[in-house]
Amino acid sequence: MRRRWKARIRVAVLVTVGFCIVAVLGGEETPPPRLARVKDVATVEGVRDNQLVGYGIVVGLHGTGDSSQTVFPLQTLESALERMGVSLQGNSMASMMQTRNMAAVFLAGTLPPFAEPGSKLDVTVSSAGDAHSLEGGLLLLTPLYGPDGQIYAQAQGPLVLGGYAVTANGSSKSVNYPTTARIPSGAMVERAVPLDLNTLRPLALLLSDADFRTAEAVAAAIDRELGRRLAHAVDSRRIELQPAANEDIPALLARVEEVEVPVFPRAKVVVNERTGTVVIGGSVRLEPVTILHGGLVVNIVSHFEVSQPNPMGQGTTQVVQQTTVQAQDKPVNRIELKEGATVDDLVENLQQIGATARDIISILQAMKEAGALEAELEVL
Repeated sequence: MRRRWKARIRVAVLVTVGFCIVAVLGGEETPPPRLARVKDVATVEGVRDNQLVGYGIVVGLHGTGDSSQTVFPLQTLESALERMGVSLQGNSMASMMQTRNMAAVFLAGTLPPFAEPGSKLDVTVSSAGDAHSLEGGLLLLTPLYGPDGQIYAQAQGPLVLGGYAVTANGSSKSVNYPTTARIPSGAMVERAVPLDLNTLRPLALLLSDADFRTAEAVAAAIDRELGRRLAHAVDSRRIELQPAANEDIPALLARVEEVEVPVFPRAKVVVNERTGTVVIGGSVRLEPVTILHGGLVVNIVSHFEVSQPNPMGQGTTQVVQQTTVQAQDKPVNRIELKEGATVDDLVENLQQIGATARDIISILQAMKEAGALEAELEVL
């Protein structure tokens, strides 16, 4: 019978293109279940955010806006001037207007539940054209629409950037993304999304991570805290609550959300191939495995030489390409993980052979396919 083991140490691994950093998060023989509040691991079914989107213009830029090759900023400006009582129809100079001090932008915002008219929202503003920077810009009054096409908020205000872009004499310097900005509390709610908690019967909690054991533990903890039979786990994500006929629903949810429950997270390894980041959870288990890792490196080097004819010859000067092929077979690196090996052992061995971020990602994927990595492998 195969003997199973429990990880004795929790390790987080952060790999960034050629460098590997190991952070020891804690060590215990058999870590107890993590306790968390219900509000941190679950949401109330039906109580949700709503996405808003809009299109408008940003003015006041210092020559970093859209170029004249982008057509829609000029059309937007003409429409805005038309609403202000300035008509450009029949004006032959309208097509020659410069838009370098303005930019067409898209807006995105989130309408939280129970938001009432007059509430303030944060909005994100992103360039829709070829503007170089939105620094110093002012967003003009822009409606924000919901999925149903109705206007739910109006946005306006100065932009706040987290970066900048400077260009002078052919040289440029850019930090972060100067074509995306935010307007804190820049939108005002004009229409509310009605939601009556008394119509949500039965009430239901939805776990962020589906797990049967966690769902049963949440239901048992709620019943124990409230001293009566109230919660029932329907499946691995949904827990139904059966309140009394005249019970105060907000007061009930306030008590339920503060209940501390044991959480049993899944063993997971998260890999980001774009940045070379690998994060290994502490509950990951390893099976005995032998890893052979090596590679063949082939370099093709080309350089050009000039061939000159003899002084009295009739030939011409020619440029000749010289190509050299170099092949180097790297020795195979061997890692052997015996029964009882921990994640720390794996990381230490990978560091000893000088494995890069791409190597570690490939090794983890191969271990998963071989059945030596008992965890969910998520590739971002």
